[in-house]
Amino acid sequence: MASEELAQKLQRRLQLEESGAAAEGEAVAEGEAEGETAADKGEAAAGAEAERGCLTARADAELSAKLCRRQDINEGAAQPRRAAVFNPYTEFKEFSRRQIKDMERMFRLYDSGRDGYIDLMELKLMMEKLGAPQTHLGLKNMIKEVDEDFDGKLSFREFLLIFHKAAAGELEEDSGLLTLAKLSEIDVSIEGVKGAKNFFEAKVQALSSASKFEAEIKAEQDERKREEEERKHRRAAFRELKSAFTQ
Repeated sequence: MASEELAQKLQRRLQLEESGAAAEGEAVAEGEAEGETAADKGEAAAGAEAERGCLTARADAELSAKLCRRQDINEGAAQPRRAAVFNPYTEFKEFSRRQIKDMERMFRLYDSGRDGYIDLMELKLMMEKLGAPQTHLGLKNMIKEVDEDFDGKLSFREFLLIFHKAAAGELEEDSGLLTLAKLSEIDVSIEGVKGAKNFFEAKVQALSSASKFEAEIKAEQDERKREEEERKHRRAAFRELKSAFTQ
């Protein structure tokens, strides 16, 4: 990703230089057409050169800031940027509410530091528990595949990206993340990881996301009501039994 950013910055700088050169050429051509003096031409060229230097300096400053940020990240000195608040149910619509809750429970299970992240050592423990231990380099590569903010650890959103990429078939066969998705207790598809994309597409066609969401909420509410009714019956039975003994 750093190389892509660098390429974009260099391309932008080249465009700025080309636009500056074009502006300078137009100024010179206009000066000749209107019979401007040599002094006027020189002044116009100097102005164009100054403007080009200003734009180039600005591009250099942005590129330098990016490179400094990358260096701080590599050295572990960068402060992680605050992640935007997101709604997993709307952003990851291919998963049901129950699947997302299962993923959240798994995430919290291995977030032993209770800081909202799975770091390198916690990921190491997770892979060992799943029966697929990884090397230190392998663990770092796993995090790098979904580490969008370059903080060297997995947020819950980045954890969900693992299963999103697995469902979309975007992970290599030898990827540690694909191994994690296959071995976890969360089934991304009843047909396996490779068939997950078709499986989710079929679900979307059969039932809209909105109606599915509402149906799952209603099912959870009904379940809570049923449990509450059972608790009331147990309390009533206990009171009757207690009164029978006290008479």
